[in-house]
Amino acid sequence: MRIDILPYDPAWADMAAKETERWEKALGTALREVHHIGSTAVPGLSAMPVIDLIPVIAPTIDLDALQTLVNAMGYEWLGEHGLPRRRYCRRSSPANGKHLVQAHCWPVGDSAILRHLAFRDALRADPLLRGAYETRKRHCASLHRDDSAAYAACKSGWINTAEARALKARAGEDG
Repeated sequence: MRIDILPYDPAWADMAAKETERWEKALGTALREVHHIGSTAVPGLSAMPVIDLIPVIAPTIDLDALQTLVNAMGYEWLGEHGLPRRRYCRRSSPANGKHLVQAHCWPVGDSAILRHLAFRDALRADPLLRGAYETRKRHCASLHRDDSAAYAACKSGWINTAEARALKARAGEDG
């Protein structure tokens, strides 16, 4: 997959909302909520035009039991895909195979949900952090234009540090 960083597009929020409605209709009461995360969820932040969602699954539901419903929505089910407790699914364009949506399904209460939301909210709230992240993403994309794994690895240290700070700040707000 080619790494193309595009200017922020307000249509991404609408796309996420429409996709959330599809998840709500398909999963019904198994689904507690859906969060729009990732760079497309941050106004003003350039991003790869792929919508990232966290469908939060009810605690009594076996995530793997949802595979048939998720596949019926046009998603490819990839299981944990390197992260325990998560179920990763992606939907691609039938016309060109480009990824459109990535869904990271987590059970209610999983700490990964809070981590993603804290990072997203910190980026939304802090223009300097947002600018620094965009700079990092563009740098990594310039080095790894055709290697999504290397691109992700290039960003990961920066993201981990920013997430840790966002979680600490959020804990200070809650405490």
